[in-house]
Amino acid sequence: MNLFCVGISHNSAPLDVREKLWFSDDEVRHALAQIKEFRCSEAVLFSTCNRTELYVLADDGSISPDSLKYFLIGRKKAENHVRSGDMFSLRAGDAVRHLFRVASGIDSMILGDVQILMQVKDGFNSAAEQGTAGIFMNRLFQLAFRVGKRARAETVIGDGAVSVSYAAVELAQRIFEDLQKKTALVIGAGETAELTATHLRGKEIGKLLITNRTLERAERLAEKVQGTAVPYDRWCDALAEADIVISSIDAGRYILQPGDIESLKRSRRHGPMFVIDLGVPRNIDPAVKEMENVFLYDLDALNTMVDENLDRRKAEVPKVESIIDAVLTEMTQWYSSLEVNPTITALSQFMEAVRQEEVAKNINRFEPKDRELVELVTKRIVNKIIHTPIANLKNGEGQSLSGRLQKMDALQKLFGLIRPSQEEIHDN
Repeated sequence: MNLFCVGISHNSAPLDVREKLWFSDDEVRHALAQIKEFRCSEAVLFSTCNRTELYVLADDGSISPDSLKYFLIGRKKAENHVRSGDMFSLRAGDAVRHLFRVASGIDSMILGDVQILMQVKDGFNSAAEQGTAGIFMNRLFQLAFRVGKRARAETVIGDGAVSVSYAAVELAQRIFEDLQKKTALVIGAGETAELTATHLRGKEIGKLLITNRTLERAERLAEKVQGTAVPYDRWCDALAEADIVISSIDAGRYILQPGDIESLKRSRRHGPMFVIDLGVPRNIDPAVKEMENVFLYDLDALNTMVDENLDRRKAEVPKVESIIDAVLTEMTQWYSSLEVNPTITALSQFMEAVRQEEVAKNINRFEPKDRELVELVTKRIVNKIIHTPIANLKNGEGQSLSGRLQKMDALQKLFGLIRPSQEEIHDN
């Protein structure tokens, strides 16, 4: 299997190196247009914040992984920043297994990452649009998508929050079943606050209020998450309508104390208040936890939750690896079946089975002395019928590997030599 994979990821290089090999959608398309210079039948390239990977099906085994590495480095003019040693290279079955691990999320920086599958799909779709994804890459990536789907359906590899911002929202969802009827107040507009606000919007929070000491930053974030900006000197007034309060600012003191909540009791409607303190140092007075109908969680509580979820995900990795093993076997068997000799054997056996069946049905119509002649004549007819297809299969000179695979796959489908698996039928 002349499959090569070269790339860079969080496993091989730090962020300041791998960001030099990040490809935009346009850059991916332009790179694919040039990749055939390497005698590649097919190619797929995808790039995310944590990885850039190039998969290539070569016409022969003479291609050099280093040449592919330098191709990517050269396309980004990153010679002064990225070395060959910062990148990895894999071949044949190892490359297939790696792709399946990526698609399932177990090779991600955040174990069980659910976004990577869509990013891999985007890369494949770009290659399909550019005409660099033929029969082999189509089969390979469709199986990778199946691995990703099965990993999420048959295991809990993607369950449970593994970031404090998402853990905060997950906790809020446990306390309030229907977030669409709730109001959240996010204090701060930094990275953590933005992630939390984004997750709240993703959970379809009913009303989202954003406040920050710099009103302009609050307004920018509010616009981004379809929320409403609140001036910092008026955020205490917004507490009266907030069911969820999440604070993540560098204040150096407690900005919310029991007295602040006590003073709101008359104006505040009945119901629990969920308070998350993501600040370092803490923004919320721990005494708030002692108040009736107030639930306070800080970073320690959230980190404990994240660690427990991460442990559960790690325990699911062997199950995902079992799925990968099964689909990898299917990929290997499919590729082996497309080799010339197995295809010729399968075609010959198919035609001979048809001949024997028809002869058996009608042999009694012939005189005993003619039956041997029937066998001889029907065998000659079958051999003449399959002679040209077999000759064409053997004569693959000057044709790309992808073209040869396409020819054998078409023949197998035409004669029904290999039946699709139940999973393939379901996928289609």
